[in-house]
Amino acid sequence: MVTRTPQRPVAGIFWMLVTGLCFIAVTALVKYLGTRVPPAESAFLRYLMGLVFLIPVMGVLRGARLTSRQWRLFGLRGAMHGIGVILWFYAMARIPIADVTAMNYMAPIYVTIGAALFLGERLALRRIAAILAALCGALLILRPGFREISSGHLAMIGTAIAFGGSYLTAKVMADEVKPAVVVGMLSIFVTLTLAPFALANWVTPTLAELAVLFLVACVATAGHYSMTLAFAAAPLTVTQPVTFAQLVWAVLLGTLVFDEAVDIWVVLGGLVIMGSVVFITLREAALKRGETTPPVHATKG
Repeated sequence: MVTRTPQRPVAGIFWMLVTGLCFIAVTALVKYLGTRVPPAESAFLRYLMGLVFLIPVMGVLRGARLTSRQWRLFGLRGAMHGIGVILWFYAMARIPIADVTAMNYMAPIYVTIGAALFLGERLALRRIAAILAALCGALLILRPGFREISSGHLAMIGTAIAFGGSYLTAKVMADEVKPAVVVGMLSIFVTLTLAPFALANWVTPTLAELAVLFLVACVATAGHYSMTLAFAAAPLTVTQPVTFAQLVWAVLLGTLVFDEAVDIWVVLGGLVIMGSVVFITLREAALKRGETTPPVHATKG
């Protein structure tokens, strides 16, 4: 007889709210860091210092018996995620926090498209409609022809695509190896991917900048841990809609702390994208009680 883990929706919602706060803190810290340290170097230092959190799972990593195919897939994922992180750090220092947060919601949409193209998953008419709605939401944010599209916005498009590819690969690997191996290999390969980019344009960081980046690593790790607790406590259909609160916090943070103007089109576009992500999540849960679209927060840090 199979024993099911009891569902605790209130706990799931609480831990997902904590997750959102952690990743908004990551956003604020990177925004505060500014542009003196190049984005590739900032990302490299964040992941390099974050390797300390792999110490508890080193035994699991050493015991993993990976095939050459799995090594290649982990390397591919590390490369894609590393490029996405560089672009995210670049965008974070140049465009409003709300823009970054809203456009980041597109990553799960790209995962859904990629799953159909590369994994053979079927796209029903309603899912296609949800994807088209999300793309319209992205257009509301960018508004081409009505405002200048900055390099930061282009970087965020690349970020969402790179993270989407990363998590599509993770979807494949999660069925083959332990979760600790998937997470650990990501940290290692992202660090290796970022190293040459960082060294190519190295700026010696100050102790204060190193402290901020280490804090980024700590808060991002805490966010991933609390997200795991949320998923263990409640199904994705309960926790996914809570991620909408992150857009609210992003707007408040940008306005109150960084003196950024509230752009109603960005908020509206973010809501359209988030609504599409929630719809796809609910549909998948209803059809096979499985997660095919990664949570928005998983694309952070």
